[in-house]
Amino acid sequence: MEIIPLGGAGTVTGSRFLVTSEKTRILVDCGLFQGLKRLRERNREPLSFDPARLDGVVLTHAHLDHSGYLPVLVREGFTGPVFATPPTTDLLPILLTDAGRLQEEDARWATKKGFSKHRPALPLFDEEDARRVEEHVKAIEFGKETSIGSLSFRFSRSGHLLGAAAVRIEDREGDSVVFSGDLGRPDDPLHLAPEPRPAAHRLVLESTYGDRSHPDRDAEEVLAESMLSTLRSGGIVMVPSFAVGRAQLILLLIHRLMRREVLPRVPVFLNSPMAIRASRVHLMHPDELRPTEEELTAALELPTWVQHVDESRELNQRRGPMIIVAGAGMLTGGRILHHLAAFGQDARNALLLTGYQAEGTRGRDLLRGQRSIRMHGRWFEVSCRIEQLDLLSGHADREELIEWARSAPAPGDGAFLVHGEPGPADHLRKRLEDLPGWSATVAEEGRTLG
Repeated sequence: MEIIPLGGAGTVTGSRFLVTSEKTRILVDCGLFQGLKRLRERNREPLSFDPARLDGVVLTHAHLDHSGYLPVLVREGFTGPVFATPPTTDLLPILLTDAGRLQEEDARWATKKGFSKHRPALPLFDEEDARRVEEHVKAIEFGKETSIGSLSFRFSRSGHLLGAAAVRIEDREGDSVVFSGDLGRPDDPLHLAPEPRPAAHRLVLESTYGDRSHPDRDAEEVLAESMLSTLRSGGIVMVPSFAVGRAQLILLLIHRLMRREVLPRVPVFLNSPMAIRASRVHLMHPDELRPTEEELTAALELPTWVQHVDESRELNQRRGPMIIVAGAGMLTGGRILHHLAAFGQDARNALLLTGYQAEGTRGRDLLRGQRSIRMHGRWFEVSCRIEQLDLLSGHADREELIEWARSAPAPGDGAFLVHGEPGPADHLRKRLEDLPGWSATVAEEGRTLG
């Protein structure tokens, strides 16, 4: 079995792995490159393989850095199945069609304002491209052995996101590999803990937080501290959030804090049509989540749902105190940018970054102290308080990654670290190599693993 990273190596985005055995060729994940311009531009580069020759795609989860290139793959000739867990198959159309719509909106805006070097600006893919993916998607239950040509695979729960999975792949000769996908945290308030790692000859392990530990503090306590002073002073708390998983987690914590009267009952707005649709999917799969269905329903009904653009604009005319949860989580686009433009120059307000901020994103720039950021072709000064809450990350930290890796015997052919920037990946490599019987390598794009 040959495994070649075509993305997700040396960076946290663009996860794509070409797996070949005999005459069978599949992709594990098919993600978008995000963040730095040099990475985003790679989404428009020609593929190094013929999509029509692929026998299938095995998807670990629905996040766009793992799934968002599927519309292009299908448009370029892919005709096979896309295998995913049932919750992922329900989430995938939501994320992909929303991404297509945003691509179209951004292209129209760029053309109107003239800040694209192409005229007219063209989206990478549109909503129609995204919808074409749906006919290829096939739901596979966790734990069910499934064959694709000379390969077989099986999903196991990885936490991180509703429906997220690690996948074990084996060929006819008995060679095997486990892809971790993105690993969640064992004590996540919303998602179930990752299942123990399946044994295999090789391990392809994410390393997003491979060089650090998350703070050992209660998530509700930290969120309350971050919001309370701003709300008491009449300010506005803006929470950039990924629409799937993170938004639901934040609303769950806010609901619990307001129920306990730790936070005042101020207006809460969920300004993300995609997050609203994703919330409905969460209620379809209560067995895959930690809260009771009753508590989750109460949490997701707490905010006012803002669906239409005119309602979003009206929100910018309101005054605090209030909480706005809106996409996107790294400030790469979405409605949060309009709120930041409207409220970000007031020092009484706060911007809470609730997860990993990739290199090249506006979120990372703000965390580094940059206070002048470009949005929609203009420069904006940001004077509000900015805080990062790593505690709410959906990714396992260094110790949790190592603990999961050690939950099965050491992979005889080694561990290969992906989906991390060079520093965190190399740090995790050193820690794994300190374990008896372990060898680890930081994966390189285009270079066969093992």
